[in-house]
Amino acid sequence: MSAIDAAVIGCSAGGLQALQQILRPLPADLGIAIIVVSHVSPNRTSLLPYLLGRISNLPVSEAEEREPVLSGHVYLAPPNYHLLIEPDRTFALSVDERVCNVRPAVDVLFASAAVAYRQRLAGIVLTGANADGAQGLKAIANNGGFCIVEDPEAAVSDAMPRAAIATVAAAKVLSLSAIPEELVQLCRQE
Repeated sequence: MSAIDAAVIGCSAGGLQALQQILRPLPADLGIAIIVVSHVSPNRTSLLPYLLGRISNLPVSEAEEREPVLSGHVYLAPPNYHLLIEPDRTFALSVDERVCNVRPAVDVLFASAAVAYRQRLAGIVLTGANADGAQGLKAIANNGGFCIVEDPEAAVSDAMPRAAIATVAAAKVLSLSAIPEELVQLCRQE
């Protein structure tokens, strides 16, 4: 049994490259769900499922309403919907107001996942140009989860990582290349 059941990842500007660096080395038998919010244009179909699906050893798809969260799968928030995880670990989609001027918002996913998974969750904040993710990461920390932030010195856009570090002092700050290793270690822990 692993230390976590799921990892939630949030990113914005520069996110595609960061997600590729994290997902590419992850093994097919990782044994957790990975749920991603990336700030994408609300007005068109996202190419993220296709682009990430080509390089990932895990299946990649957009999350759907009431779909159960399954281990060994990468889920992406669809454009223009907040993605939430219900306490029964199914997805919910919402068109509620924007948070941090975006929808989907990282904070919304992280806060709902923190309640659904408590200490069995890893939250990861990557590159991005606003403060989205900082409050959600705090919710994960407050529920006993693991908090990881991309090193802002190396991020394409450092605002999201810096906001997360300022809000959650205990977050582990790692390079993009070290984040997959950390996830694998969390999955291998008893």
